[in-house]
Amino acid sequence: MAVIHFTRCPVCRSVKSVAWRATLVLGALVAAVSPTPPGDVERLYSNGAYLALQTRLTPASNLVPFALIDALVIALVIGWLAALARDVARRSRTGWLRVLTNVVVRSVVLTSAMYLSFLFVWGLNYRRVPLTEKLQFDAAQVSPDAARLLAADAVNRVNALYDRAHAIDAAGGEAIDHRLADAFADVQRDLGSSRPARPARPKHTLLDVYLRRAAVSGMTDPYFLETLVTGDLLSFEHPFVIAHEWAHLAGYADEGEANFVGWLTCLRSVEANQYSGWLFMYDELIPTLPPADRTELTGRLAAGPRADRRAIADRIRRHVNPRVSAAGWRVYDQYLKANRIEAGAASYATVVRLALGTRFGPAWMPLRR
Repeated sequence: MAVIHFTRCPVCRSVKSVAWRATLVLGALVAAVSPTPPGDVERLYSNGAYLALQTRLTPASNLVPFALIDALVIALVIGWLAALARDVARRSRTGWLRVLTNVVVRSVVLTSAMYLSFLFVWGLNYRRVPLTEKLQFDAAQVSPDAARLLAADAVNRVNALYDRAHAIDAAGGEAIDHRLADAFADVQRDLGSSRPARPARPKHTLLDVYLRRAAVSGMTDPYFLETLVTGDLLSFEHPFVIAHEWAHLAGYADEGEANFVGWLTCLRSVEANQYSGWLFMYDELIPTLPPADRTELTGRLAAGPRADRRAIADRIRRHVNPRVSAAGWRVYDQYLKANRIEAGAASYATVVRLALGTRFGPAWMPLRR
């Protein structure tokens, strides 16, 4: 009786190749649509396996001076183009239909593998328990009057902090601001984290050209858990943008929740970082107010913070491409909705609801249920 050696059998190898590719694609489809109880995700992943991975992967990524996501993108593009070139070179034997089939299959399999990796490394955090269910949150406290009071507080804070914040200046560059990092750890503990996430050194990326034109100030690399920021950020923007991205590293995938955690992180740090956080909150609150209140509070803003807001607007205006920005935000809106964030890109505004409806203790400590 003949013995079939699978490693020497071309047909067997082909069957095995088809099987693992089909399994990969099916696994991605199941992962995308299967129900995942938020409580289980919170306990087993966000407060368990994810933090165990993050506290190892981010420190390792910090050792590399460039953005690892850039290297990954370059490797994937080169590999995909090399495979395409090989298929085209063989077209005389296989035909164009085989070339097209290979391209489609390869792309679907690669997309499935990237999606499963995304979910495992970071993406499942989209399915965790929302902060409104973990904090002492009262939706009845979210009102126009409460928004006006907090906006007035933000005006007073930025006016009072401006001189000292600019005298000290916020930490910039690609080093970790340990004052901000200490506050980040404190906020995570206040929110009930079993193991505080590690901060990432802010890095620049080859995607910078796109990010500026899309009016995006920073992003979190979901594969190597890096913090990426654009190279044109102003010094007083740095603290909040970085704190926001660190919040993503802590597993707060929802944009509004990341804004909330980033804001609290700035408030618990030194004056330059507090200024960055309060300037952000002012910009979030002002559009929610009635025109009369908006005019009054804008008029109370001192010359220094007013100049900083103009500088931010000028920075964005210099680089933004309206078409690229609009298209980018439409894609991101669909991406968020595909990851079960029903509000899509509008989830950024959740920070206002959280700030108004959450009960706080001393030093802006959010109280848990």
